[in-house]
Amino acid sequence: MEMESPQHRRNGQPPVASKTGQPERQCYKRRMSLDALRLGLLLSVLSACVPRAAPQLGAQALEATRTNIGRVLDGFHAAAARADETAYFDAFARDGTFLGTDATERWGVAAFRAYSHPHFAAGHGWTYVPRARHIAIHDSGASAWFDELLDHDRYGELRGSGVLVLEDGAWKVAQYNLTFTIPNARAKEVVELLNQHEPAPEP
Repeated sequence: MEMESPQHRRNGQPPVASKTGQPERQCYKRRMSLDALRLGLLLSVLSACVPRAAPQLGAQALEATRTNIGRVLDGFHAAAARADETAYFDAFARDGTFLGTDATERWGVAAFRAYSHPHFAAGHGWTYVPRARHIAIHDSGASAWFDELLDHDRYGELRGSGVLVLEDGAWKVAQYNLTFTIPNARAKEVVELLNQHEPAPEP
């Protein structure tokens, strides 16, 4: 026998049945099931919108990528040494940046190429021999950063560092930063020498 709800007893009304003839309690359970289904569908949609972590490269793929990036950087330096303007600037990403040793030297690709063109056209490049290079690769496998020591006939030891990105399936230099290395024991006198000059304007 169907039990009357307190509300029904107060109103003096019989239990209300659904259109299918099922009591109100069964209709309530059905509504709860539909609500749970809707909630599950909503959570599925929301979870699909959450960015998923890119799969990490395996050890073999990491080593192969490091080798590939090393070849790109070696080719970058070799092109500069032989004054090969096309190959040198082809190594840059479209929105790449070169940071020189002077504080004013922050070059986009187009500006850096305009500055370098007369030197390359005359057959005068620059030779930096890389060594002690370290390369780190993002888990996505789409970007990497590096640092390396460089030897120069006149300037001695320098450091290069920067970022590479995958662009149209090829590794390109997004940023290269060239700096002088200063031994800690000589840092004070170098700073005193630099302080004799006015600060460089912001690039």
